[in-house]
Amino acid sequence: MAEKIVTISSSITVGELAETINLPVTQLIGELFKNGIVATINQRIDFETASIIVEELGLDFDLKQKEVDKSPATRNRVLSENATERSPIVAVMGHVDHGKTSLLDAILGQKVVEGEAGGITQHISAYQATKDGRTMTLLDTPGHEAFAALRQHGAVLTDVVIVVVAADDGVKPQTVEAIRFAREANAKIVVAINKIDKDTANSQLVKTQLATEHNLNPEEWGGDTIMVEVSAKTGQGIDKLLEAVLLVADLEELKADTDVPAEGLVIEAHMETGRGAVVRLLVEQGHLAPGQYLVAGTAYGRVRTLQDFSGKTIKSAGPSTPVIVTGFKDLPEFGNTFGIVKNEKEARQATVAARIEREAAAASTNVTSADILKLMSQAREAEVFNVIVKADVQGSLTSVIDSLKLVDTGGEVTLRVIGSGVGNISENDVHLAATEGTVIYGFNVDLPPAVKRQAARDGVQVRLYKVIYELLDDSKKSMEELLAPEIVDTEIGKLKIKGVFRTTKDEIIAGGEVTKGKVTTGVMTRVVRAGEKLAEVEVTKVQRQQIEAKEVFEGDLCGLSLKTEQKLLLEEGDILEFFTREVKKRTLK
Repeated sequence: MAEKIVTISSSITVGELAETINLPVTQLIGELFKNGIVATINQRIDFETASIIVEELGLDFDLKQKEVDKSPATRNRVLSENATERSPIVAVMGHVDHGKTSLLDAILGQKVVEGEAGGITQHISAYQATKDGRTMTLLDTPGHEAFAALRQHGAVLTDVVIVVVAADDGVKPQTVEAIRFAREANAKIVVAINKIDKDTANSQLVKTQLATEHNLNPEEWGGDTIMVEVSAKTGQGIDKLLEAVLLVADLEELKADTDVPAEGLVIEAHMETGRGAVVRLLVEQGHLAPGQYLVAGTAYGRVRTLQDFSGKTIKSAGPSTPVIVTGFKDLPEFGNTFGIVKNEKEARQATVAARIEREAAAASTNVTSADILKLMSQAREAEVFNVIVKADVQGSLTSVIDSLKLVDTGGEVTLRVIGSGVGNISENDVHLAATEGTVIYGFNVDLPPAVKRQAARDGVQVRLYKVIYELLDDSKKSMEELLAPEIVDTEIGKLKIKGVFRTTKDEIIAGGEVTKGKVTTGVMTRVVRAGEKLAEVEVTKVQRQQIEAKEVFEGDLCGLSLKTEQKLLLEEGDILEFFTREVKKRTLK
């Protein structure tokens, strides 16, 4: 009888495999257990494990692995002959505190930075500015190291990247990262050397660093990178910077189709009371209008309201336009592409297909059964710090969770995110935290009074933050408290026993010569004989020439009273190693 060929993904649940091969699930679980794999009906196992089990059972099935398309999605599309000129999309990137948002303030004439906690951009924000009658879209990206994923998306979204470098601080790690992201996205780079109004400004040093270390050569040195000296504080050089951006954009001949269904990317999504899902989109092709059905990843909806970046209602939005829409039934994920479909039926079908594709992709990188057993073993040995994370927008939520997982404890403390979501902290969050002994972290969200009372009643810790590095510092401190303390012994001296005068059940009186360092009352000592440690005892009294002394130094003879918890017979020639013992609180790397 020919074997029946069955195609499965690179991982499959135990229940699904049992159904596929027509085997009682209890029998399959038993077979897995024989092979050292403890699994439940909903446990996923990898393709290799499934194949081995089917082979050992002697069944007439031949499992084949379904191929998953791993080629990266591309946003480049072939333009039609009717494509028209579009505005450039410009990302403002650079190291934290180098003045990215202040530069946007100067360009837009509004205090953008006031809306950000601690003066640090927490998510991608989109604006539009006009120079000489021409429009450009500006994206403000976070500078903190925890927002690397957001900055990378910011670079991918754009045509031109303005890399902001402070003239008084030079090239920093996130400056280098911004350059790398821009190059990976094939975006053109314009350098804004900011803070030239400061007395400590050194623009030439910045140019030298960029040229020699990062192959960005200024135009005035014969290179091809435009570098503009600016001051966000005084406005100096702002017009010249915008002219440079438009010049670079003109050389790229940026175009887009307008007579095609709208498409673009999700740059932010959050929930608002009374409005539901509020999503910021960047339109790249076509025109977006109210009433259209949108699909973005596994979320869909019908555009109920359409606003520009400032919140003003508009009738339609064309290429290179950032917009705010409502009408999504669920929150799309940051970085999702969106497109237009004809009706709700097509929208539902598209999201189901996207969900299946995402699960298949996730399955291709699933943890194997052996990995699960290893992780379970490690978890039993390590302390666990459980957290629930709530954030204002999807991008921030992803950044916070990713950053928390990067906290290195050397495997001694495991951080486990047992729940997460976008929106204010809810009663369900508190209920889950109470059962797990969990800390709830809220990032740029509120704690309603009723939920606050419930948390106090249930003894649940809720910690709210508006700046990500403060949240991360708190998590590190919490995990440090779970680390086992470090015991540090510091040697202070040695003594060679010359004679033993009295030995009782809990005390020894002996004498000898200090051969190294010193001996003092109250310290501990190891008794060493022929290189072998016999015991640890406490020095309760020290005498020199029959007079009690606080300490005796190298080369002197002295008498000792030693406190011991077990009967110990000292011998002439034994070595006493004196030391202090300190219990130190450990810190994370």
